Amino acid sequence: MTQALPLTPDYDVWPIDANLKKVSFKPRLLTVSWSDGRESRYHSIWLRENAADETTVNPATRERILDLSTLPSWPEITSAEIDEAGALCVDFAPEGRRLRFHPGWLRAHDYDNTDDPEAPLVPITTWQRDAGEGPDSLDATGLLDTEEGSETEEAILAPALSSILGKGLVRLRNLPIEPGSLETIARRIGPVRPTNFGMLFNVKAKPNPDSNAYTSIALPPHVDLPTREYQPGMQMLHCLENSVEGGEAVMLDGFAVAEALRERHPETFATLTRVRWCFANTAKTTDYVWYSPMIRLDERGELLEVRIADFLRGPLQTSFEDVEPAYEALMVLQEMLHDPTFAIRFTYQPGDLVIFDNRRLLHARDAFEGTSGHRWLQGCYMERDEIRSRYRMVKRASQQRKATAEASLV
Repeated sequence: MTQALPLTPDYDVWPIDANLKKVSFKPRLLTVSWSDGRESRYHSIWLRENAADETTVNPATRERILDLSTLPSWPEITSAEIDEAGALCVDFAPEGRRLRFHPGWLRAHDYDNTDDPEAPLVPITTWQRDAGEGPDSLDATGLLDTEEGSETEEAILAPALSSILGKGLVRLRNLPIEPGSLETIARRIGPVRPTNFGMLFNVKAKPNPDSNAYTSIALPPHVDLPTREYQPGMQMLHCLENSVEGGEAVMLDGFAVAEALRERHPETFATLTRVRWCFANTAKTTDYVWYSPMIRLDERGELLEVRIADFLRGPLQTSFEDVEPAYEALMVLQEMLHDPTFAIRFTYQPGDLVIFDNRRLLHARDAFEGTSGHRWLQGCYMERDEIRSRYRMVKRASQQRKATAEASLV
């Protein structure tokens, strides 16, 4: 009976794009050659910690249970070979344990040949108005009639999630317009984040509003809830009704604006990444306040988020010397936000659902005439993590179907 490939320390499917051809080792270093000519090096301690046997991970959860500090000494390699199934087999001292490694998993985690292990799932593409007059749009007819996790559902979600991850924005069309259906749709992606506005919030003019969004006035480009320590990563706006005059939606790629600032006004860009502004939402029943730069970078200097909302800024509280430079930078930014080359405009139609990255995209709205009809959007929030997780699950399901189909042909 042919030996099977070993399990991996996760639930994913790892295609074998190249086979293991040769292996050599020293006590703390193993080197393998692949059928396509690549050479990969792995440290002994890394291999020991990332094994998939029952002493390393819980087979029921695939979560690690090994505590390296409990080993008698540093794990070292005493023998290594490629078995008949094509797996890497390694003997470790001081345990005297032989462990097997799946070649597809091993290749995918080849840190010796990876330039950027934290590369985004989908390449980030910044955009301006010339990229199109509206967001990427997909027909989502029957989405809620599909079985969760089905190939039909994934055919809709895969390109939608890709657009969100890459461009920060997508529009799904022809969805149900029943109030509350947004939550059911959103949960096809992941958990919804409740806020003081509720699990779902209604964007329409109302008496005694507790937000400018709940009026008919124009809204400038902004992100939602910059007043929170961790502003929601994603926002969904679902159109149930729209028969008013005006109220056109406006969206800008905050990353495109920030990159333009970095190129044209480097001092302004540096100021906006350094000075911490006060963001405040002091409503009648809540009082949220947070301090943050308007543009945040990650450890590599890449754009992480923008936090812009003029109507939710509190009094600037910074060093005396930074006040005028901060306001000079703010006004340069505000002028750029008025530049029509950055904005796409569109009108919500009933059944439209727009999903966008709330830490990247700026959204705005023209004023509308409240007596000319009715405009009703329902909204909710979730986190960037949910989009990334769902995208990985969609790709995993696709790989599993492919592997099953290939196995049936053998």
